[in-house]
Amino acid sequence: MHIVITGGAGFLGQRLLARLLERGELDGQAIRRLTLIDRVEPSVPVSSDPVSADVEIIPLAMDITAPQALDSVLAERPSVIYHLAAVVSSAAEGDLDLGMRVNFDATRALLEGCRHHALAETRLIMASSVAAYGGDLPDILDDMTAMQPQNSYGTQKAMCELLINDYSRRGLVDGRVLRLPTITIRPGRPNAAASSFASSILREPLNGEEAICPVPTDLALFVMSPGRVIEALIHGAEVPRADWVPFRAFMLPGITVTVGEMLETLGEVAGDEAVSRVRHEPDEATTAIVSNWPARFDTAKARRLGFEGDRSFREIIEAFIHERS
Repeated sequence: MHIVITGGAGFLGQRLLARLLERGELDGQAIRRLTLIDRVEPSVPVSSDPVSADVEIIPLAMDITAPQALDSVLAERPSVIYHLAAVVSSAAEGDLDLGMRVNFDATRALLEGCRHHALAETRLIMASSVAAYGGDLPDILDDMTAMQPQNSYGTQKAMCELLINDYSRRGLVDGRVLRLPTITIRPGRPNAAASSFASSILREPLNGEEAICPVPTDLALFVMSPGRVIEALIHGAEVPRADWVPFRAFMLPGITVTVGEMLETLGEVAGDEAVSRVRHEPDEATTAIVSNWPARFDTAKARRLGFEGDRSFREIIEAFIHERS
């Protein structure tokens, strides 16, 4: 099996790579090749594991927005494509042209490439976002609640969802869209995502550093741990094709938690000193973006198809501490 990962140098791309190498197979087929694509050449792990040693890993530095950039990769007829490349929320809001090129135009080009190379059986798994929703919403959303994104990032993701559904309806590709909750706790440093604070207000205090909370503590978020997201991406390639119709996008099962509850749980796990490292400095731009993201979902379809969420927010914090140690 040949698997392609766009955004292969990113946080999710690297974690997905590691998990696939650990498994050595996907949907009962041995993984023989993994192609990683990003604007900078993705890192390739050095492993003595005999299973990983049998997998050819090809890192490619590539601008996927360039015309026909993916043709040579698609000509090799990959079995699975994980489309994770994206310009994140605040960056897409700040630069419309960049967001459109990377988040929308590149996705359309990828779909056209699959059409041109007759990749009807290729499973294309795209990471969408809770940001695809917005506006005047019901208290609890389901997968068919109308998408009314209130920022460019969410709009671009929503447009991609519709395109993937249409190309799949036409039998041009086997598209599968997973709407991701806010991922927390991400390792590393804060990035340009509007939701970056949801990790930094936990990660930095746990590392003995100060963090800034730019939003009100009563703001509710729909969250999921990195580990659960990776398992969902893998499971998404293994769910039978027939189970994805008629609409090929749905929300993964996250947890609804307020920022105040996040900090309270931080205190329960790491003590009051950790919570004291969080400074509250309101930021209108960040609040304007994330306050439009819904926080309560009926994720019955995802659970019916075998996708699993975290059991509690405490579990999310403890998983981060375990991975860090």
